[in-house]
Amino acid sequence: MISYILRRTIAAVILLLVVTAVTFGIFFLLPRLAGQTPDQLAQQYIGKNPTPADIAAVKANLGLDKPVYEQYWDFIKGIVSGATYNIGPTTAKCEVPCFGYSFKNHVEVWPQLVDRLPVTASLAAGAAVIWLVSGVAAGVISALRPGSFFDRSAMGVALAGVSLPMFFTGQLALLVFSYQLDIFGRTYVPLTENPSQWANTLILPWCSLALLYSAIYARLTRSGMLETMSEDFIRTARAKGLRERKVVLKHGLRAALTPIVTVFGMDIGLLLGGAVITESVFSLPGIGQYAVQAITDNDLPPILGVTLLAAFFVVLCNLLVDLLYAAVDPRVRLS
Repeated sequence: MISYILRRTIAAVILLLVVTAVTFGIFFLLPRLAGQTPDQLAQQYIGKNPTPADIAAVKANLGLDKPVYEQYWDFIKGIVSGATYNIGPTTAKCEVPCFGYSFKNHVEVWPQLVDRLPVTASLAAGAAVIWLVSGVAAGVISALRPGSFFDRSAMGVALAGVSLPMFFTGQLALLVFSYQLDIFGRTYVPLTENPSQWANTLILPWCSLALLYSAIYARLTRSGMLETMSEDFIRTARAKGLRERKVVLKHGLRAALTPIVTVFGMDIGLLLGGAVITESVFSLPGIGQYAVQAITDNDLPPILGVTLLAAFFVVLCNLLVDLLYAAVDPRVRLS
């Protein structure tokens, strides 16, 4: 198991380097291939009416006059050892890990990501608990009673949840429960300041996001349970005289959890990288809203930082899912 963990960790690090290289190439190599000059690239970071001195300073700080491979090496070196940027008469020090420096807002990217990560993590964690419990429970009950009223109703709700986009359900929930009924707050409050107000402002985003994902998990659990409950080991467990609850939960559901764990790891990784639509609809100051603002401002370093952070969470969650397989399904340990 230790050697397996080491192999998977090394593979994850290599994959992150590949993702970093590809992302860096998209942002810095493709514009050059499209015909943009270093001066034109530097001008995008400054804004309107830049002076030649401003363009030259940004071009030197980002290394736009260097080959792309040297720029990539400087970026990787900055993550490990930090970087220094000359901004007119002053010097800005980007501490480790340096994910870049926003020349439009004059702030480091990494502290901005760290400040916004708790908001995104709170949104992802709360919604994940709701959609996992409700989706799996609905899928199990539907599989045990196929064709029943509950089965048809649950799958109908699941179909509606998958079909309705977040910008519709989120705004509808805001209109009804926040503006008309005035039950839930509309301004995010950090957990450390007021826990009850923090939960009050996140209930609507949690439920709206869970409605979308729980539908997927309900259908996935139902199909897996229908297949698992007809297996020979389920009939053997019943023949041994085990209670039906133990047969369903310990043997049936456990064997059907492998695809659910896989999808759950992917979903959590993607959400930790920024729930763009949800955070924009509910005005949550998370990583997703930070990415939208950076795209609107055409601010490349924050966009690059968010992309790499999202890739890190996806790779990390996939690594954890691989390690959880052995605990969920004993057949993985035997293989």
